[in-house]
Amino acid sequence: MRVEVNEQIKNTPPKLRQLGLTDYTATWKAMQTFTAQRDADTPDELWLTEHPPVYTLGLNRKDAQPPRRDDIPLVPTDRGGKITYHAPGQIVLYLLLDLQRRKMTIRQLVNHMENTVIALLAEHNIPATNRPDAPGVYVNNAKIASLGLRLKNGRCYHGLSLNVAMDLSPFHAIDPCGHPGLQVTQTRDLGIAAPQPELAERLVTLISAKLNP
Repeated sequence: MRVEVNEQIKNTPPKLRQLGLTDYTATWKAMQTFTAQRDADTPDELWLTEHPPVYTLGLNRKDAQPPRRDDIPLVPTDRGGKITYHAPGQIVLYLLLDLQRRKMTIRQLVNHMENTVIALLAEHNIPATNRPDAPGVYVNNAKIASLGLRLKNGRCYHGLSLNVAMDLSPFHAIDPCGHPGLQVTQTRDLGIAAPQPELAERLVTLISAKLNP
């Protein structure tokens, strides 16, 4: 019976939680708690949110330069990667998944995440690519989506951010994802008129389809 229950849960799309604007640290701690307390029968979840302006520094901190401004908080966190920036006008989608139950590797999940954003942009006639040397999604070599994950006991949290209609200037004070001079872009500047809620809904639909084909 236990196996049947797990199979049923494994084939169920993740539950979506729309959190609105949330404090980064509080949301990060909530993801840690959820992951620590879940068991083999806990359904997976997707958390959709935005954060007030904040720089976050991942675990790959060697040679990472601090922001060249001090009016935005910097939070060292436990995701992979280096430094990035979050603010309103950016879709943040956290994936709290039991990868062991899904028989999925981190690399496969990263591919799913990147391909989802690429597919979303393609629906608006914007060609995008990924890069083997720097996870994320790029349009004309400018980064539009960042990825970062944490895996514990076969279960992951953190996720992706997609720039939609935000003030991009704080990115100029960092080396985005550890790459000096890396340019960033967003959907508004690419001529995509769709509002953020519409893009977020479509992003969730596409990633859920990839997770549960």
